[in-house]
Amino acid sequence: MISHLTLKDFAVVSAAELAFGPGMTVVSGETGAGKSLLVDALMWLTGARADAGIVRFGAERAELAAEFRLDDAPAARDWLRDNELDEGDACQLRRVIRADGGSRAWINGRPATLGQLSELGGRLVEIHGQHEHQALLDRGQQLALLDAFGQHESLLAEVGRLARDWAALDRELGELARAGDVGERVAWLQHQVDELAGENLDPAELDELQAAHRRQANAAGLLQGCESALARLAGDDGLSLGRALHQVGAELGRLSADEPRLAEVVSLLESAGIQLAEAGAGLERIRDDFDLDPARLQQLEDRLSRLHELARKHRVPFDGLAARRDALQAELDDLAGATERGERLARALATASQAWQAAATRLGQARAGAGQRLGASVAALMAELGMGGGVFSVALEPLDSTRPTPSGAERCEFMVSANPGQPPRPLRKVASGGELARISLAIEVAALGLDAVPTMVFDEVDTGIGGAVAEVVGQKLRALGAERQVLCVTHLPQVAAQGHHHFQVSKAVAGDATHSAVLPLDDKARVEELARMLGGVEITKEVRANARQMLSRAQQG
Repeated sequence: MISHLTLKDFAVVSAAELAFGPGMTVVSGETGAGKSLLVDALMWLTGARADAGIVRFGAERAELAAEFRLDDAPAARDWLRDNELDEGDACQLRRVIRADGGSRAWINGRPATLGQLSELGGRLVEIHGQHEHQALLDRGQQLALLDAFGQHESLLAEVGRLARDWAALDRELGELARAGDVGERVAWLQHQVDELAGENLDPAELDELQAAHRRQANAAGLLQGCESALARLAGDDGLSLGRALHQVGAELGRLSADEPRLAEVVSLLESAGIQLAEAGAGLERIRDDFDLDPARLQQLEDRLSRLHELARKHRVPFDGLAARRDALQAELDDLAGATERGERLARALATASQAWQAAATRLGQARAGAGQRLGASVAALMAELGMGGGVFSVALEPLDSTRPTPSGAERCEFMVSANPGQPPRPLRKVASGGELARISLAIEVAALGLDAVPTMVFDEVDTGIGGAVAEVVGQKLRALGAERQVLCVTHLPQVAAQGHHHFQVSKAVAGDATHSAVLPLDDKARVEELARMLGGVEITKEVRANARQMLSRAQQG
């Protein structure tokens, strides 16, 4: 609820600081004194578009500030937390409107946009005036109030959960559909995988294949080289290397008797001779293994050509074919059950839709019953508020879309006829501001403040009424004040007497300037103000006695 309101250079108010408490607070004053300025201030603090005309004449800017307690405003508390603007258990709104029409706003000392002020303000204050927008004119708010009146929390929660489940399945199925024809993709992948799987792509196998191709392609040169080397080892053109080494070793062996160190050299020559013989034998085996096989060479070249063609086709290096095969196989595995998955999702989506429809039907039936009860209660209150013969009903219309929504399968419209014989029309199209304000009051009283907004402001709801009806209006506002904080601007003493608190707005002219002041009234001052509202030009002791009795009776009620 609002706890403090500060005004500076606002219209005809040079400065005012007001403290508010729970219950019903009334604001009264002479015609033209500016009683509705407090309502206007709250409107601008909660997001109304700036108007340079509200800046006090001669001032550079108007400054407005309000502090709200959040213990009765969980929706506002959650909004502040979600927007990282929370600051303990209170909320401060501030707005500065310059004489050139510009404005700035703050929430808890941090700069804020008008959109943010409006969103937060809608969770803090609900204004019912003759010409101003009201939350109750919004069809979404009407539906929320109907659900609160009917206590549909569990039904609404079930419908919302089922709608979200359906939406999740619908998104998943949509993503699967956007992926294209899964069957065609699976067939293409299977062909690619089969083609690659037909080749041995093991790295060691590919290395051996390339080595075998090199050997076969160069077999003639290799054979010639081996023959030439063997010929030189065998000494076809002279003394063989083996025989030469033997002769050298024999000569040195004879000399080793005179030089013992030559024995080591002889030993090395003998080892060399042995290794030379082994080298020759190895060359002979390699030469004998060579097979000039053109068919084998062609076979190797065909396979290498096929592998290089696959590498170009898949745009990977020759040695990257195995990784490409594995990647295609992984995608194939993922999509292998996609068709079945799509069928399962479609069945689950149909089941979820049926479950939502059943829950939405139960919610719709509950809403229809609650609408009848709310309509009868509001119509009875309208009669008490001076609109006898008026009709109020709740119309439920099916949504155009068949997609499951968290709010159910219908929208709500409050229908009203303030006068007998007139057909009901949507509440948002009611022309008379006074009637609209009283109908809104009747709705709020019937719902006992079941909407979540903690502070309700009624501006001139008593326009066009008087006498007993005015007293009923005051009683209903006071009853509403037991559930919510109520601020009421009034010109009727029957309404003003019902308030738990009372502010008086007075106007004075000093020189060429007009000033308005807002003062809280004690019991004595309240009697004087009620007497002024009751009396004429002269306030007699009888009028004061009547005012005193009216206040006493209202406060004891």
